[in-house]
Amino acid sequence: MSFDPIPFNWLEALKHFALVFGSSMVIALVVCLVVGVITRGTKGIIDVFLGVLDFFVQIIHISPRRIWSLSVLTIREALRQKILFVFIIFAVLFMFAGWFLSGTADRPDLQIQSYIDFVLKAISWLVIPIMLLLACWSLPEDIRLRTIHTVVTKPVYRIEIVMGRMLGFTVLGTAILLAMGSVGYVWIKRQAPESVKKAPEIIEENPEENEEESLLVSKVPIYGAITFLDREGTPAVSGINVGDIWMYRSYIEGATKARAIYKFAGIDESDAIKDQLNLQASFEAFRTHKGDMEKGGILYKLTFVNEDKGLRVDSSPMINKEYTENRLKIDRKIEVEKNKGKPDEEVIVYDIFDDLVDKDGNLTIEVACLEAGQLLGMARPDLFVRTPDRPFLVGYSKAILGIWLPMILVIMLGVTVSCFVKGPVAILTTFTVVMVGFMSKEYMNDILSGQMQASGAIEAWYRLLTHMNSQTELPKGAVSNIITSVDGGIRNFLWLCQQVIPNFGIFSNMREYVIKGFDVSWSAALLPGILTAAAYVLPCLLISFYSLKLRELEAK
Repeated sequence: MSFDPIPFNWLEALKHFALVFGSSMVIALVVCLVVGVITRGTKGIIDVFLGVLDFFVQIIHISPRRIWSLSVLTIREALRQKILFVFIIFAVLFMFAGWFLSGTADRPDLQIQSYIDFVLKAISWLVIPIMLLLACWSLPEDIRLRTIHTVVTKPVYRIEIVMGRMLGFTVLGTAILLAMGSVGYVWIKRQAPESVKKAPEIIEENPEENEEESLLVSKVPIYGAITFLDREGTPAVSGINVGDIWMYRSYIEGATKARAIYKFAGIDESDAIKDQLNLQASFEAFRTHKGDMEKGGILYKLTFVNEDKGLRVDSSPMINKEYTENRLKIDRKIEVEKNKGKPDEEVIVYDIFDDLVDKDGNLTIEVACLEAGQLLGMARPDLFVRTPDRPFLVGYSKAILGIWLPMILVIMLGVTVSCFVKGPVAILTTFTVVMVGFMSKEYMNDILSGQMQASGAIEAWYRLLTHMNSQTELPKGAVSNIITSVDGGIRNFLWLCQQVIPNFGIFSNMREYVIKGFDVSWSAALLPGILTAAAYVLPCLLISFYSLKLRELEAK
C-alpha cells in the first residue's frame, strides 16, 4: 500500500462536522446578506433575518407529497433533455475497453487494479459532470422560459421547490449510478478469468501448503502503531534515511539490533483464519551490495513479544519478495525448541492468542533484517493483520457509494448556485468549486500551519523585490508589522475558504481502497465522506431558499 489510512474517532469526526457546518452556515448568511443588500439596499439586512426565520417555518411545514411531485416533474424534464444518452457513451467505453486494458500489466494483481480503476473512473467521470450540468441548467432555464410559473402559482413553498429539484436529480442520478455500477461489476468479473484471479505467490511458513485464492476480494486489515530501535537497540523516532526523496518508509539495518516494532490493538481469536494468524507485508529492500540474488529477496524474521509475561518468540527466517503479496500464514500454535541438542532438550508450544497477546489485547511484533549490509524499509501500513476477507462486492459497493456522495454534493451546489445566477455562470462557478475541492490540500495545510518559510503572499513579494532570501528575518519596524498583519488576514481568509470549499479528495480515497483490494474503512473513509456531504445540506438549502425568495417569479 502507498497510502496510510488514519481512522477518525467520533470526537474528531463531530469536531470536523461542526467546523465545516459552522463555516458553511456563516458563508451562507454572508451570501444572503450580500444578495439582500444588492437587491434591496439596507432594508435587505432586515429581510435576511426575516427570511431565515421564514426558512425554518417552512421547513417545519413542508409536505413530502408536494416534494415528491416536484421531484417526479424534475425527473421528467431531465429525461426530455436526452439524459439517458449517457448510457450510449458508457456502453461504447465498455465495448472496447477490454482491447486496450488486457495485458497492460505483467502481474495479475496489477491487471485487476487497472480494470477496477477504469470502471470506477468511467462511472465517476460520466455521472458527476452530467448531474452538474442538469443541476445548474434546469432551474435558470425554467425561469427564462417561464415554465416555473405553473409551479410557483400553486400552494407550494419555495423551499419545497428547491428540495424537489435536489431530490429529483438525486433519484435520477442514483438510478443511473446503480445501472452503471451493476454493469461495471459484471464487466470486471468477466474480464478477470480464472488465470488472473489466482494470486501469483503467497509466502508462508510452510510453502508446500500454499493455496490459490482469488484476487477479487475485499481485504480487512488491522493496522498497528510503528516505532523503531536504532542499530544499538535504543528507541528512535524513525529508521535510517537512505536518501529517498519520498520519506514514506524508514529503513532498519541488517544484522544489528535495529528493529521496527509494530503494536496491533484489539487482537482476538475472531481475527484468525483456519487457526492461523494471517499477516501481510510489503517491505522495501535497499541493498548496499548485490548479495545472494538467487534467494529472490532479503532475509528477515518476526519476533512476537509479550512484555507482561516476558516472552519473546521468534519465527523462522522469511524471504522478503518485493512487488508481490507477502502473505504470512502463521500457525496459532508456535513450537519453540529449548536447549536443542542437549539432554534437557524440550519443545514448548505457545498459543498466539493465549500466550503472546497481552492482557490489553495488544499483539507486539518486532521485525529484524538478518543480512549484513542490507536494509529493509517499512511504514505503518507495510505490515498488518489480515482478518477474514469480505466479498469483492462489499468493497465495490462502498466505492460506488464514494461516487454517490460527491454526486449529491454537486447536485446541492449546482441547484444552490442556479437559484441566483444564470445557467452558464452557475456551471462555471460549480465546476470551479468542484475542481478546487479535488485538488490536494497538503500545500494549503503547510501554508496555514506556519511551517513553510516566507509563506505569506505580501512577504514573498517583498522578499522578491528586495532580493532577500527566505532565511533572513524581516527588518524590524512598521513595514514588518504591516506585512505580518496583512498576511495574517490573508491566511485567515484562506483558512475560511479551506473550511467552506468541500474536500472532494475524501471521496476519491474510497476508490483507492477497492483498487488495491481492500475493504473501504468506515472510520477512515466512509464516516468523513458522509459527514462532509451532510454538513452542506442545511447551508445549501438556506442560500437556495433565500435567493429564490428574492426573485419575484410570479411578476415576470
